[in-house]
Formats: sequence, structure tokens, C-alpha cells
Amino acid sequence: MDIVSENKMFDGVQGVYKHKSRALKCSMNFAVFMPNAPRNTQIPVLWFLSGLTCTHENAMLKAGMQKFAQLHKIAVVFPDTSPRGKNIPDDDSYDLGQGAGFYLNATQSPWKENYQMWDYLISELPSVIEKNFNVDISRQSVMGHSMGGHGALLLAFQMNIKFRSVSAFAPICNPMESDWGRKQFSAYLGSDKNLWENYDASVVAQQTNFSGPILVDTGSNDEYIDLLLIDSLSKVLKERKMNAIFRMNNGYDHSYYFIATFMEEHMNFHAKALFGN
Repeated sequence: MDIVSENKMFDGVQGVYKHKSRALKCSMNFAVFMPNAPRNTQIPVLWFLSGLTCTHENAMLKAGMQKFAQLHKIAVVFPDTSPRGKNIPDDDSYDLGQGAGFYLNATQSPWKENYQMWDYLISELPSVIEKNFNVDISRQSVMGHSMGGHGALLLAFQMNIKFRSVSAFAPICNPMESDWGRKQFSAYLGSDKNLWENYDASVVAQQTNFSGPILVDTGSNDEYIDLLLIDSLSKVLKERKMNAIFRMNNGYDHSYYFIATFMEEHMNFHAKALFGN
């Protein structure tokens, strides 16, 4: 792991780092905010997964997480959204290829050689974080926005006990039934709908053993709301009597202005789960 940059922020350190990924077969950047804490304190980890077209930078610069991460003594990890590089397969459209990895393991050419984001997130990057930062990897929570909101929900539901809580801003909730999903699943996974189901939060939620709290915020003026299919997930979680809160916020859209507005509440939500109080 190499240091790209480190800057003091709210008495902690906001860093950007680079490493060679075995899963993705390319160099990857990621960002970590480490709060200032006593040296012998192991810090819980909160992951933020970003949406389409984003890199590790978007939430790091716009979401306003660091102030509250320092307050609660939580490390925040900002992964990239896909493999990167001139030799990495890409597409001219904004919602496929680089910047649109959909947090899955591709099975189809030309994507399968590099687009193994699921393995990267559940195994490789956590190992890098645990090795290089003073964190308690047994205490993790996850959150995200849009495509990353779906990724966060999927990670929590698929991994069950690995994450203590999950929250999402305007998540894609039922990609098998949305134009933000069918196109990407067809390209990355092929025509096998059984494989698609492994990467659809509304489907996985029907069998998940995840018992942590769930918070989902959406804006009533979200310009992509018809693609999100929030009600599909809400219905499943309600039927299963899971610990989920869905909020529709009047007048807010899909942007980071919306995310920054409610970030303090989401950070408090995760702190309660991570520290058990």
C-alpha cells in the first residue's frame, strides 16, 4: 500500500491510498478517514459505497462524514466503484464499465477478468484495511448512495453477521426490475436470472438472516426515483418484520446536498450499532 496523500481534518487524518489489487488485476485508489484516538484504541469501521460515475473522492469530499466520524471515533473507508485503467474494459455509457461496477463478480467477457468487485469488497480490501490501520474489523457497518446504497444493502444481507448496521441514501432496491440493473446484469452476468438474484437486495432480503438496524432515506424530488423501486424492498422488509426505517424526505433530490443534510443522523445511527449503546 502506498500513500497518495494525507491531510489533517477535524483532528483526524483524511488519507488517499493506492494498492495493487489481486481481485481486480489493477492498481486501485481508496480513501480512509482515521479519527484521532488514543493509541491503544481499536476503531470500528464504516464503509461508504458510492454511486454511478463516482470514484473514492465523491463522498470523501462532499458527504460531510469526517466531522461526525471524529466525534464518534469511527474510521470511514471510501472504496472506488470499479476497477480502473486504460487496459480495463469500459463502455461509452455512464452506467456501465468504469465507474459502474455494481459491486458484483462479473462472469461474462470482457468484464470477468477485472470486474470482481464483490470479492474485492468482502475480502481483499478489508484485509488491506486491517493490516495497515488501527481498526477493529470485528465491528463494521456499511452505507452507500444509489448504486452504492444497493451495494451496502446487498453486503449486509448477504454477509449477515459481518455488519452491525446498514443505511442507504436513495438506493437502487430492485435492480432486476429496473433499467438501473437489467442492462448491467445482462452485460456482467449474462442471461441467467438465477445468478442475477444473488445481486438483487429485494430478492436476497427474502432469505437474509441480517438482524441489524436498517435506515433508508430518499428524497421526494429525486429525479431517478422511478429507477430505485424503494417500495419493492420496503414491502419485503415489512413482511419479514425486519428492523428497518424508510423515510421520504420532502423536496430533496438525488444529490450530495441531500446526503450531507442527513449525514449526521446516519452517523449517529451507525455509532449506536457499532458501540452498542
